[in-house]
Amino acid sequence: MNKIEHVERVLAKDAVDYPPVSMWYHFGLQHGGGEAFARATLDYFNYYDYDFLKVMNDYFYPPPPDLMAVRTRADLERLTRFDVAGSAWQEQFKAIRIIAAELKGRAFFIDTVFDAWQCLNRNIAAENMQVLMENEPQALLAALDRVSDNLIDYCRTVLSMGAAGIFLSMPAGSEILSREQFLSFVKPFAEKVLAVIQPLAIMNTLHVHGKDLFFHECLDLPAHIFNWWDRGPSGPCLEWVRERIPGCVMGGIDQTLVARRTRAFLTDHVREAMRLGGNRRFLLANGCTIDAWVYPGALQTIVTTARTGSEKIGH
Repeated sequence: MNKIEHVERVLAKDAVDYPPVSMWYHFGLQHGGGEAFARATLDYFNYYDYDFLKVMNDYFYPPPPDLMAVRTRADLERLTRFDVAGSAWQEQFKAIRIIAAELKGRAFFIDTVFDAWQCLNRNIAAENMQVLMENEPQALLAALDRVSDNLIDYCRTVLSMGAAGIFLSMPAGSEILSREQFLSFVKPFAEKVLAVIQPLAIMNTLHVHGKDLFFHECLDLPAHIFNWWDRGPSGPCLEWVRERIPGCVMGGIDQTLVARRTRAFLTDHVREAMRLGGNRRFLLANGCTIDAWVYPGALQTIVTTARTGSEKIGH
């Protein structure tokens, strides 16, 4: 069974001897071109021999020219529709083309997209987001809607290039924003993007980001796979989510430990993850990005343990 068939069996809800495994971190190459990023990504994938690839996306949402910060209603109105092919994202598109050609027939890959709220919060509005949510809610909602339309264009583009799905990161933790803010400014726009792309792919993954999560409010969102920090202090656990969604769960690895524990510890950690995940509808991965300075032997241990070092898993 090759890597594509392995993932397909999990998506079809069939039993497998071990879960498909992958890990990811930020390469820090957003200052460079797509070709260099593609080479680094493929080198990383091939070195660790993962079963599927999550492509990172560190090219930020393109701000309007000469707009240093979004602070006001007028600034929000400058966030308009644009041609994604001619934007700064063209470097990611270059990388996707190279990755798609290299992995065609070998392995599935999914591309990372940050939801509309994070697109603004990461670099365009940032420290002003709280004030905008409080003082300019209608203008912010309209801007988030336009940003989501641009994200849909982006997603359609990479899916047409051969991506098996989109990994949509969505903030949903009480330490990031309130439940009311999540329901107003995050969930509707994540749902808008997911609803459009759901029939266009087979591995659309919703990353529910945060620590103390509003998970009940996320369960009805359309995605083939859910990913979150299941091994964190607040969970929820893999089984709890799997019982409440029609698709698959992805996780089992505590990303905060991977670069800070011995290979012996990680061997036990992976075995425990596989017992928690079982042999159906489960992909083994980190709950969020791991540290880029991780010891290579740590990741090799995770992959090897998943494939050969575990007891027969059952559920």
